[in-house]
Amino acid sequence: MKIYLLLIAIGLTLPLASCKRQSSVAGNPIDDKKPKPPKKISVVQNSTPDTICIAATGDIMLGSSFPDSSKLPPDSAKNSFNPILKYLKGADVVFGNLEGTLLDSGAPASHKKKLESAYLFRMPACYGGVLKDAGFNLLSIANNHITDFGENGWISTTKALDKYGIHYAGLQSYPTTVFEIKGIKYGFCAFAPNAYTVPMLDSENTSHILRRLKKRCDILIVSFHGGAEGPAYEHIPFKIESYMNGQRGDVHAFAHTAIDAGADVVLGSGPHVCRAFEMYKGRLIAYSLGNFCTYKCVSVIGVSGMAPLLKVYLDKKGAFISANIISFRQTHEKGLVHDSQNRVAKHIKLLTETDFPESGLEIADNGRVTSTN
Repeated sequence: MKIYLLLIAIGLTLPLASCKRQSSVAGNPIDDKKPKPPKKISVVQNSTPDTICIAATGDIMLGSSFPDSSKLPPDSAKNSFNPILKYLKGADVVFGNLEGTLLDSGAPASHKKKLESAYLFRMPACYGGVLKDAGFNLLSIANNHITDFGENGWISTTKALDKYGIHYAGLQSYPTTVFEIKGIKYGFCAFAPNAYTVPMLDSENTSHILRRLKKRCDILIVSFHGGAEGPAYEHIPFKIESYMNGQRGDVHAFAHTAIDAGADVVLGSGPHVCRAFEMYKGRLIAYSLGNFCTYKCVSVIGVSGMAPLLKVYLDKKGAFISANIISFRQTHEKGLVHDSQNRVAKHIKLLTETDFPESGLEIADNGRVTSTN
């Protein structure tokens, strides 16, 4: 009888334990009414307890199902990030700019119907799982393509990211997020000069948002999607940029405002090419990380095909320790390919030396970034 009772007890408890292991709570923007994501436990390989590693990329757009499936990867994007997986080991935060929507069907927003279909980005919602499996746990949705399919597009995108437990921010309805990894609280806000996004053209508002957010976190990550687009705009003009009759912000002034308000690292995208790095008040600014994984719909010719993976190491107070630029290139035929000649790192080094001759940084040909201060 004792054995029989013991077996019954085991039979009752094992399924409950199994369900508990499989359950999860998706990441979400700041909203006290929504469930908070669980603390994640992972093995640190390239970090010490006193060091934080943030891996960052530029624009990510895994093809588009609009107007048909001809612009989607043949493998459903499952292998898109395979070349970078080993380089993400040890990263606490893996960040990118999601250039488009996660939406299975739907028509373009009324104000974008005049655009060519090539510039309307609609990725299947399940591609959120591809991003999650690759290791991405933080995405910006502040850019000019999050509104390609109107409200349905950005609602579907946020639901997909919630489902896969990926943190995000950048819409006026989802301006910031705070999450915890291994006992460190991270705050994140993304900005852009586009409708429905957190505006980067209002410096006073930027400061207000970030000062409040800094009080709630240990490390504050800020991203922006700004600046003119294309190979002609690799250099920073140190003024408000315009492109296609729209203001794209003064990225230099914005980045300094963000750090003055408490940002510990500023990560830029938008020009579809790489731009210079700068050290300001002991914090790193990457003015544009260019394109990273943009299947077919974005030009990857010449410098537009440069795809840096940036790994930034900070102490627990957010101060810069060092960084590595890992060089990749992408083509429409092969996707991401590791660049053993480090041409991307060398190019960012040249841009930095040209635009910021006293940048406070030294970039080696192998991509190692250190402070000169």
